[in-house]
Amino acid sequence: MEWEAVIGLEIHAQLATKTKIFSGSSTAFGAEPNTQANAVDLALPGTLPVFNKEALRMAVMFGTAIEADIGKTSVFDRKNYFYPDLPKGYQTSQLFHPIVGKGYVDIELSGGSTKRIGVTRAHLEEDAGKSLHEDFVGMTGIDLNRAGTPLLEIVSEPDMRSAEEAVAYVKKIHSLVTSLGICDGNMAEGSFRCDCNVSVRYKGEEEFGNRTETKNINSFRFIEKAIKGEIIRQIDILEDGGHITQETRLYDADKDQTRSMRSKEEANDYRYFPCPDLLPIVIDDEYIQAVKDSLPELPAARRTRFIETYQLSEYDAGVISSDKALADFFEQTATLASDAKLAANWVMGEFSKLLNQNDLSVTQAPVTAEQLGGLLQRIKDNTISGNIAKKVFEAMWTEGGTADEIIEAKGLKQVTDSGAIEGLVDQVIAANQPQVDQYIAAEPDKRGKMLGFFMGQVMKISGGKANPGQVQGVLKQKLDSLC
Repeated sequence: MEWEAVIGLEIHAQLATKTKIFSGSSTAFGAEPNTQANAVDLALPGTLPVFNKEALRMAVMFGTAIEADIGKTSVFDRKNYFYPDLPKGYQTSQLFHPIVGKGYVDIELSGGSTKRIGVTRAHLEEDAGKSLHEDFVGMTGIDLNRAGTPLLEIVSEPDMRSAEEAVAYVKKIHSLVTSLGICDGNMAEGSFRCDCNVSVRYKGEEEFGNRTETKNINSFRFIEKAIKGEIIRQIDILEDGGHITQETRLYDADKDQTRSMRSKEEANDYRYFPCPDLLPIVIDDEYIQAVKDSLPELPAARRTRFIETYQLSEYDAGVISSDKALADFFEQTATLASDAKLAANWVMGEFSKLLNQNDLSVTQAPVTAEQLGGLLQRIKDNTISGNIAKKVFEAMWTEGGTADEIIEAKGLKQVTDSGAIEGLVDQVIAANQPQVDQYIAAEPDKRGKMLGFFMGQVMKISGGKANPGQVQGVLKQKLDSLC
């Protein structure tokens, strides 16, 4: 019989509030350890939490964007467990009455198909601190800067059946929260991370198998690898007659495998009860509608607009619109270049290639939209060729400066003088008589392919500066006149 995976995901999105969910401490990343934790965060006796209403607004924004039920009365609960980086001895979360109820997102899969993935709930909670092991020999350090940072935990239905579907879902949620502006989506800094619940069963069975939960995976690639590896591990155990232990696991990226961490807890193990220090949050239809009316353009709408306004292909529009920063960069570049298709090719090509190679986000790129737009203008007015433009772009990336400055400094201006180009063509024809003879002897319909050799030679001796269109026209005219 054929095995089938059953996958459900819990995504933790750190909300982009300036202060924590129950205190006025800053949420800025990168501060010295324990410099952004006040008396409330440290759970000192006598302190009381005060709810951050901006976290509520952001949660409702997400709920309305996924067509979810919004809890008009939501309640905070205490989730009791004991870790060194949890100073209260409990986490303030939501279980019985979350702010966001059932909703859905539609994901796009390879081959053009779509699938609807249910969202069970999305609830507000506070983050714990962070245990640091790498800088301490035989000891663990505790940094409580993150304690109390507001999180939106987004829990999916177990609707996914492959790692591909899981990654598509995570990317869709990532695109959504960053487009809404409620999370910066920085996975390297832990602002957006995922717990993967995986089980396997024979295809066609209704009951789920025992599941494992792989915690805190912070890259799309690692999510895919962890899920694929866990599916294989579980199938191997079951086919050998073994039993899947319901447990929490960690993904080791260096070894590309998951390993056991602890037995998997159930809700009753945490002894949830309503938090006595926080009143229920009560909102009405007017509040929900006002939040809905304030939503920015969502990725699906942006994709449609890019297709209709800029005449981009569905694929190009889908890739660019999935990342808000990339979409904004593209629109600025397209406006400056007055050519959306050329801008899309460069944004998805050379620009994205160097972002990936240098592991940078769009906002960290050393080349701005204004700089790239200026470069594309020089391609359009034939100041430089497409190949020379790539060299200019690399110089902009590594050395800085505008396209005009680099073209001038490096002498890269394209040769468009007809007399100079004719001289280059004559030089190549004279130096390559055997190839000229082959061109003359060839059938007329095959001569077009043979022009490539001569084009390459002209571009070589011109240092890539000759205008390709002019070169091709002069070459064809002179070679055909010899036939």
